[in-house]
Amino acid sequence: MKRIIGISLGSSKRNHVVTVELKGEQFKIERIGTDGDMDKMVEIIRELDGKVDAFGLGGMDLYIYAVDRRYEFRDARRISRAAEKTPIVDGSGLKNTLERRAIEQLDDETDIFKESKKVLLMSAMDRLGMAQAFEKAGCKMIYGDLLFVLGLPVPLNSLKALAAVARVLAPLVGQLPFSMVYPTGSKQAINKPRYSRYFHECDIIAGDFHYIHRYMPEKLPGKIIVTNTVTKDDVEFLRERGLKTLITTTPEMEGRSFGTNVMEALLVCMGGGNRELSEAHYYQLLEELDLKPRVVEL
Repeated sequence: MKRIIGISLGSSKRNHVVTVELKGEQFKIERIGTDGDMDKMVEIIRELDGKVDAFGLGGMDLYIYAVDRRYEFRDARRISRAAEKTPIVDGSGLKNTLERRAIEQLDDETDIFKESKKVLLMSAMDRLGMAQAFEKAGCKMIYGDLLFVLGLPVPLNSLKALAAVARVLAPLVGQLPFSMVYPTGSKQAINKPRYSRYFHECDIIAGDFHYIHRYMPEKLPGKIIVTNTVTKDDVEFLRERGLKTLITTTPEMEGRSFGTNVMEALLVCMGGGNRELSEAHYYQLLEELDLKPRVVEL
C-alpha cells in the first residue's frame, strides 16, 4: 500500500485519514495539520522523508502566479527543502488542470452557465486555471487578490489587470511571512466578514475555502460556492449561511474533499514521478480516473 501525507500549516482539527483503491492499487491518504507551526512541518517532513511515497504541502503555496510567470514563497521554500527523498507538491499542478477541467465539465454538462454569471474569485493568483476557465465560460469576474490577500479596497475585473498588478506585487508578496497573506492555524476557524458587497452582488463565490470561510458575510442566500477542501462541518456552516449549491473540484472521500495538494501528491505517486508531473501527464491521469466535480445541493 502506498502512503500519501498531506502536511498542512492549517488546523489539526481538520485531520483525516482514508484508504482508497484506484486502478487496482491501494493508497492510504493522511492529512496532518500543524496549527500554523512551520518548524513542526519541517520536523515531520524530515522524519517521514523517504518513508512515504509523496507529500502534499497544504495550508500554503510554493508559488504565487502573475498570470504568465510564477514567484516562490520564501517560507514555503524552506519547508519544501526538508524533503530530500520524497516528492513534495503544493497542488498548483492540479489548480491549472483539474480545476480548469472541472469548470469546463460544469459548462458542458450542467446549465449553471446557461445564463451569464458574475463570479467572485477570492484570488486568481492562487487559481489561474479556474480564473481562465470562468472567463472562457462567459462569466463576469471580480478578482479579490487585492481585496482579500492585501486588504486593499480595489477589485480587479480582468486577468489583464491582474497581470499588471501581480508583476509588481508578486515578488514582494513572496518575501512576506506566509501568515500575513493567508489564514493559518486557528485563524482558519475565525469568520471576519470583509467587503461583503462583492459577495452579495455575485452569483458564484469561488476559490480557496479558507479565504471564503474567513471573509464571507453571515448570510448568502441562493449563492453557489465553487471550492476545494471541505469537511462535514464546513458543509453545515455553508448550509446555515443559506448557500444554495456547493461544488468541490476534488472528489468526496469518506465525508470530505481533500485539497488539491493531496490530490496532486496522489497523482504524482500514481504516475511514478519524483517531482510534479507535466500538464499533459496530469490530464492523462485525470481522464483515466474520470474525476468529476462534486455537486451538493444545500
